Amino acid sequence: MVHLGSRAVGGAGLVMVEATAVSPEGRISPWDSGIWADKHVEGFKPIPAFLKKHGSVPAIQLAHARRKASTDRPWLGGKPLRVGKHELAWEPVGASAIAFDEAHATPRELTLREIDKLVEDFVAATQRAKAAGFEAVEVHAAHGYLLHTFLSPLSNHRTDSYGGSLENRMRATLRVTEAVRAEWPKEWPVFVRLSVADWAEGGWDLAQSIELSKRLKAIGVDLIDCSSGALVPGVKIPVGPGYQVPFAEAIKREVGIATGAVGMITEAKQANEIIESGKADAVLLARAMLRDPYWPLYAAKELGKDVVWPVQYGRGK
Repeated sequence: MVHLGSRAVGGAGLVMVEATAVSPEGRISPWDSGIWADKHVEGFKPIPAFLKKHGSVPAIQLAHARRKASTDRPWLGGKPLRVGKHELAWEPVGASAIAFDEAHATPRELTLREIDKLVEDFVAATQRAKAAGFEAVEVHAAHGYLLHTFLSPLSNHRTDSYGGSLENRMRATLRVTEAVRAEWPKEWPVFVRLSVADWAEGGWDLAQSIELSKRLKAIGVDLIDCSSGALVPGVKIPVGPGYQVPFAEAIKREVGIATGAVGMITEAKQANEIIESGKADAVLLARAMLRDPYWPLYAAKELGKDVVWPVQYGRGK
């Protein structure tokens, strides 16, 4: 869910279906949802239709897990499922043959043709998202998933045109995003989710994220969703309320592009201050909404805004 500050609490918010795989192998686990087949369009249609009926903008996040793929359900521990040991497992691939950790299988390095196919998969998923009725789309290039592994020197040791220099490491993300933007209606927004920093020496960092964001802005991206981490295990992250907000603030300032702030944003006044002070243009909530799906109603009340409640809940209001 995206919170747009007190100016927009009473208006249309944006609700996003997260981590939707663009291919079967792009799922994190065998039980994840995806939009890699035309039959998935009909299954998704009721979701954006319902959201639009109630005044929200329906969005979908397109993703590919790859080297962090083929795992068990997260509530069962999320351990990697190995080919030959589990009937639903599949071979992970990545920018390079570097495993996420000792528990995960070493991925096979993607070929150039497979990178071309990756772009095609994102384009086809974008077409299906449009057909399903979504009106905003986000390319997931964060959290150690496939596109992030191309960006970071810690996970990308390629020696071809997709590895080495910053220009080369950005190439896969820029190709995918440009293709998605070209397929998506001009009047509807495209977001890109970045891990702005790996929090690890020699890894992806804010300076590189600023350069990538400049390039993303040039190809028509509307907002950078500023997260961080999850590329390598064992790093020390200074987690605390709003700890990633400075990333959104810096990219907004240096690039002149809209940004979204995420992470440990739990209170209405905290979220509103981030937006009203100009640190970011949106606040994206996930775990806060899992803990309390009525968060927007309480936030509106706290911020002195009257919003429409579902008619069945009128007595509670």
